[in-house]
Amino acid sequence: MKYENYYFLGIGGIDMSALARYFLHEGRHVAGYDRTRSQLTEALESEGAAVHYDEDVAQIPAPFLDPDRTVVVYTPAVPRDHAEYRYFLEHGFTVEKRSQMLGLLAEGKYVMAVAGTHGKTTTSTLIAWLNRALTGGGSAFLGGISKNFDGNLVLGDGPRLAVEADEFDRSFLRLFPDVAVVTSADADHLDIYGTKEAVKEAFAQFIGQIRAGGSLVLKLGVDIRVDNPAITVYRYAYDEPCDFYACNVRLLEGGHYRYDIVTPDGTIADCTLGIPGWVNIENSIAAAASVWCAAKHEGKTLDEDCLREALASFSGVKRRFEFYVNTPKQVYMDDYAHHPRELAAALTSVRKMFPGRRITAIFQPHLYTRTRDLYPEFAEALSHADEAVLLPIYPAREEPIAGVTTEIIADRMTVPVRIVDRDRLAETVAAMETDVVISFGAGNIDACCEALAEALRRKS
Repeated sequence: MKYENYYFLGIGGIDMSALARYFLHEGRHVAGYDRTRSQLTEALESEGAAVHYDEDVAQIPAPFLDPDRTVVVYTPAVPRDHAEYRYFLEHGFTVEKRSQMLGLLAEGKYVMAVAGTHGKTTTSTLIAWLNRALTGGGSAFLGGISKNFDGNLVLGDGPRLAVEADEFDRSFLRLFPDVAVVTSADADHLDIYGTKEAVKEAFAQFIGQIRAGGSLVLKLGVDIRVDNPAITVYRYAYDEPCDFYACNVRLLEGGHYRYDIVTPDGTIADCTLGIPGWVNIENSIAAAASVWCAAKHEGKTLDEDCLREALASFSGVKRRFEFYVNTPKQVYMDDYAHHPRELAAALTSVRKMFPGRRITAIFQPHLYTRTRDLYPEFAEALSHADEAVLLPIYPAREEPIAGVTTEIIADRMTVPVRIVDRDRLAETVAAMETDVVISFGAGNIDACCEALAEALRRKS
């Protein structure tokens, strides 16, 4: 690597922080800016990174002001008029997107990439865990905090590299994987792409970048153009017969499942996933298919006993079906879902996990544009619950759009719904008659989880 200094604009993001930790591990000097102090930024500071929280060129450490020794990595969420971003551009620094840097780091690795508008974080994290169990090594850049690895960066020996291939801003087109999983290609990020067709075309381009001799693991029913004759295409599903799928699915206590995994080589019987939810069975099928492809590439077959043990010991990802309370009288879990398809899948899964119980959904919409484009679908998805509590829209990088508010979702819902401010959420839910409660959103609703959990524990 040419540079000794790595400066990150948006260092506190889940993907950016993993890169920052990687370069710290490699002995490079790391610094950066983020708008908000968080557990991730504080962890980076404790590991040696210099982080500041004011948009101020004067706070950039002096060694990082040399363009010959410093590369700047930025997230697309950083506005183009950001003072530090402008400074680096105007003073001749090498300025690259996170995806560009990740693409460079992937050179020389056997890349196992997971793309899709939902499901990719749990799937890529499970691939990393299976790699570790099956090979004793493997590295990963993850889009969430793995409970097994206690972080979003995995460093290990061997060629396997698991990565989350993010479609936002077409970032995944910087990757050239050996195995690619595509979980979905729904209409999302329309502020970037414009149309659903453009989203699907980007995924088609990503598939076209799978290396010759590689494999595509495609969710059954996902309608994407596959134009890469140099690869092998496999389909996977929850329980529909295809190349990889689950059969003989049995519900266990606490929302866990036992099932068999059907592969082209035969059936791996009596698998039990360490995290609950039928939707995670589907994610585990995709992950198993990915490591099956890697083993085939290496001229090996899967160690079935090792695979079973790894699936059973998988602890999941923070904010993905994360339980805070789970008693016969009261359940509370939190999930990162922020797209209608994700919400519908999660609520359907919860309904199967806790049959006959009353479900309360809490949702914080993320982005004005996503709300504007998908509010009827949000209303339909949230109506899978028995009642809902909605928060105001979390704007992230956007300015308000006239007429786009949480109310346009609430007005279309077919179940009882109320809208509350975030600072009143815990007290509002505590006063409700609740049974199974699940909170959703990609904004800052996670800051309410502990207060919600404490209020609901008193009712359990």
